[in-house]
Parts: sequence; structure tokens; C-alpha cells
Amino acid sequence: MSESMQDLYAPSSICFGCGPANTDGLRIKSFRDKEGLQMVFQPQKHHQAFPGVINGGIIGALLDCHGNWTAAIAIMDRLVLEQPLCTVTAQYEVKLRRPTPFGTTLDVRSRILALENDRAEVIIELQANGETCAVGRGLFVAVKEGHPAWHRWG
Repeated sequence: MSESMQDLYAPSSICFGCGPANTDGLRIKSFRDKEGLQMVFQPQKHHQAFPGVINGGIIGALLDCHGNWTAAIAIMDRLVLEQPLCTVTAQYEVKLRRPTPFGTTLDVRSRILALENDRAEVIIELQANGETCAVGRGLFVAVKEGHPAWHRWG
């Protein structure tokens, strides 16, 4: 498998959800697929809300970070850049459709709904054991120099 988007473009990121340099974080790894990005995540015991069920905040972080990377890569491709622009979450929502079980690998896939030069709307789906447990939708925007997140991936 090729290198993840996070390892390729932001190896020093400390983001809780997707930062490779955050040893206490989730350290998600997003990869290109036919429609957008795909990732798998193996929850740990401390990610549970109660025995056997993953915490909704962890699910939100997974969808938020994966969606943000989907937007960044889509904008990069649209503008034919060698590096993604730094994008941040402007808005996102999560719908928890059923309890997300602990003890199984989570499959998260995303695709672009709308794309402009500086923003993208993304839909994200989280499945466990072939069943949709959560869906998310978000708006992610590229930031300009002077924004606190500028250079955060560098």
C-alpha cells in the first residue's frame, strides 16, 4: 500500500485525529480510492463510551479529520498542486445511525459533494461489519497566511 496522505503531506502534524506526530492521538491514515479517500481504524479499549460501544466523540474526530483530508486532496487535484493547501473544518455534522461496536475494524470512506478552488463539501460514511454506523457531512476550507492553522502540516 502507498503512503497515507497524512504521512506523505503532514508528517509533523500534531492533530489529535490525524497527526502522525501525536503519539497520544488517533493517528488515522487516509488513502486514495476511486471516489475519494478510504481508511480503516482499529479502536482501542479506551475509545469506548461504555463496554462494547465506541464513543461518539471519537467517531466525530474520525469523520472530521478524514473529511478534511478528502477536501484538501480534492482541492490540490483541482488546482494541480504538488502539496495540499492547509484546510480546516468550517462546519460538520455527524449522524449516529446505530451503536459502533468495539472489537472490529472500522471502514471509513468519503467523497466530494461540491468542490471550489478554496473549499469542498464532503460526505463521509463509517461502517463496522458491513453496516453503516455513522455518516458525516462537512464543509472544509483552505486557509490563508495569517490563519493560526497556516503551515500546520509543514
